[in-house]
Amino acid sequence: MKFEGTDSYVATDDLTVAVNAAVMLERPLLVKGEPGTGKTELARQVAQALGLKMIEWNIKSTTKAQQGLYEYDAVSRLRDSQLGDERVHDVRNYIRKGKLWQAFEAGEKVVLLIDEIDKADIEFPNDLLQELDRMEFFVYETGETVRARHRPIVIITSNNEKELPDAFLRRCFFHYIRFPDQDTMKRIVEVHHPGIKEQLLTTALTQFYEIRDQSGLRKKPSTSEVLDWLKLLLAEDLTAEDLRRDGADALPRLHGALLKNEQDVHLFERLAFMARRSR
Repeated sequence: MKFEGTDSYVATDDLTVAVNAAVMLERPLLVKGEPGTGKTELARQVAQALGLKMIEWNIKSTTKAQQGLYEYDAVSRLRDSQLGDERVHDVRNYIRKGKLWQAFEAGEKVVLLIDEIDKADIEFPNDLLQELDRMEFFVYETGETVRARHRPIVIITSNNEKELPDAFLRRCFFHYIRFPDQDTMKRIVEVHHPGIKEQLLTTALTQFYEIRDQSGLRKKPSTSEVLDWLKLLLAEDLTAEDLRRDGADALPRLHGALLKNEQDVHLFERLAFMARRSR
């Protein structure tokens, strides 16, 4: 069972090494990187490449670790007891299985994605230490222990919004997805927009990296945003010549796909103004 990337996902050598090392060690793979660098998509592509089902747990600021195991609906049970419902005699009728329980009881190995773990409370990772380490947990309402029938491949993503506890990090294999260089980005674009003209691609990517490197930029455009931008350029049938800018027009064509706040738009407008004044 070895991951080597897929036809629709360009995986760098260090990323494939990280995935395969985590699989061999049977440790969760903790993936960090800028938003839009393909962390979530990695889990889907690993599942596809290895022919496995994927179970996805999207973490929010209100998510609790217990929800990944199970939730006991005591209110519904009380209501049913008042109505004389026969279901009330079996507590299992009021237990909702979480994503970890679903992964543990699967009849075959699965990929379990815990997406954006840094959105949750700081105690969230610590609350999952034992379950992810031992691959089991205890259900107090029924007195049973749920153990993983097949140890899942666990991929955990983080946008680095907050630090994760050391005890949690010790149990993971870590990989940081670096932002693609221009050659790697060309390979990524070819996957999504095959046959794009070389001159248009080179001009567009040159502008894209110039924008990313601009000092004072609040939000750097990501891989997903440059793909959206190129899709628009192709839809408008623009050429490399159409993209060329001079000092009087610092904003790129269709810049709304790349610049996502007014401060960054104003930054490029000021650069254009200064360029005009210096003439």
